[in-house]
Amino acid sequence: MENTERSKNFIEEIIDEDLTTNKYEGRVHTRFPPEPNGYLHIGHATSICLNFGLAEQYNGKCNLRFDDTNPSKEEQEYVDSITNDVKWLGFDPEDRIYFASDYFDKLYEYAIILIKKGLAYVDSSTSDEIKEMRGVLTEPGKESPYRSRSVEENLELFEKMKKGDFGDGEHVLRAKIDMSSPNMNLRDPIMYRIRHEHHHRTGDKWCIYPMYDWAHGQSDSIEGITHSICTLEFENHRPLYNWFLENIGIYHPKQIEFARRNLNYTVMSKRKLLRLVTEEHVDGWDDPRMPTISGYRRRGYSPESIRNFANELGVAKRENVIDVALLEHSARNDLNKRALRRFAVLNPLKIVITNWPENKVEELDAVNNPEDENAGKRKLAFSRELYIERDDFMEDPPKKFFRLGPGREVRLKYAYIIMCKDFVKDENGNIIELHCTYDPETKSGSDTSGKKVKSTLHWVSANHCVDAEVRLYDRLFNVENPNADKEKDFLEFLNPNSLEVKESAKIEQSLTYAKVGEYFQFERLGYFCVDSKFSSNEKKIFNRTVTLRDNWAKMSKK
Repeated sequence: MENTERSKNFIEEIIDEDLTTNKYEGRVHTRFPPEPNGYLHIGHATSICLNFGLAEQYNGKCNLRFDDTNPSKEEQEYVDSITNDVKWLGFDPEDRIYFASDYFDKLYEYAIILIKKGLAYVDSSTSDEIKEMRGVLTEPGKESPYRSRSVEENLELFEKMKKGDFGDGEHVLRAKIDMSSPNMNLRDPIMYRIRHEHHHRTGDKWCIYPMYDWAHGQSDSIEGITHSICTLEFENHRPLYNWFLENIGIYHPKQIEFARRNLNYTVMSKRKLLRLVTEEHVDGWDDPRMPTISGYRRRGYSPESIRNFANELGVAKRENVIDVALLEHSARNDLNKRALRRFAVLNPLKIVITNWPENKVEELDAVNNPEDENAGKRKLAFSRELYIERDDFMEDPPKKFFRLGPGREVRLKYAYIIMCKDFVKDENGNIIELHCTYDPETKSGSDTSGKKVKSTLHWVSANHCVDAEVRLYDRLFNVENPNADKEKDFLEFLNPNSLEVKESAKIEQSLTYAKVGEYFQFERLGYFCVDSKFSSNEKKIFNRTVTLRDNWAKMSKK
């Protein structure tokens, strides 16, 4: 459905105009064309949302097409992960999953058309020679000595290239356009190169592979795409896109460019992401600190939060850097509505309620989600021995510390007001146990004491909790732009505190049955999910998705 609550963006305006003029017989057909050479990141996610979203908005179609033209870097693992990411985000390409390799035969036929028209030739120059001949922006390039080869010679050489008669790099097929063009992409671009490598889908059938610029437009044409939406770096490639389509004489889609979205505190170069993985700075492409869709999924982001983020950003014509806090804000907003509330204590400090009977256990009502009236309530066991967060007690608290201290009172959420009477230290002087009393007149929901306290703490019953590991993930880099200093390796800016592991956390019993894909708010601590990679029935591991508030914003103000 079309969103009528906002102004239309420039892409929608173009589509509206094309629909008005019946340019494509009333059709809207987009595509998302990833290269299967890595896992998709958040920038790809916004592109997925844009392309599939436009198709939904205009009752059209969107293809998922893999640009698998470089066999040396492509793997089925990446194809599977990309397909899963698209579907997880909530989009179904149905039977419209295609590959550029599906069109290798057709692309070869198109190349023959250009050769026969005298618009393509086999160049036997080395890669360095071709680079040198292309020239620079301020000067025209030089024509290759092989540019004047006859049509017959070019057809014969190109056929031999296809048959595998030549080694890698011996020849390339180039378009014959304009070596003096101010647009470098039109200076006789390479269409095919020789690569004797096994392809993940076509096997060893081919040893010549099309360049992206050659495969891109023709694949769009074959699929009947109406609006080919690309990021801004392809704007200078559009004249080439048009030249190929016009000179082959086939159906012509419209290419439209928009600005990519970059996030601060993040790198999104596939090369750099691959380094993070291969050099084991993270535990894989799906590490919750990675900006990959699979990383966000494992970290506990919902697909709705990412789609909402993409929709809030909209589309622009200028490159810009988005504050990652906006993505985190989107996650909080979404999870606040859907996440069940639970108690977890990450740094346990034991409390003994000295005036509570030793074997007495009281069941208290706790709200599952105050934002969802249908979420209901659960029972919490309250007993003589409890755990609270170690940070919630200070032996000598400062004036503005309102939590527990000697002689101070606080409320335990859903339970009673307690007062600290004494504490026990170990041989090293560390506090290991608090002795408190509770006021039976202060039961939550039926308090008749009239007492007022300034702090409410979460807790778990020592005899009714479960051990768990909790992983506190933070931003992977500690500077806004890890790419800014070209003299330094981006790895120098890795945040050494991007992961903190709490191995002795205590969680309420209901979390024993938590499943992968469920979202929780650990009250006062943040939003969490069960880790999908390392968690097991024997040991629950929870990942922090986001904090309850933007802690980085606070840090930047200090």
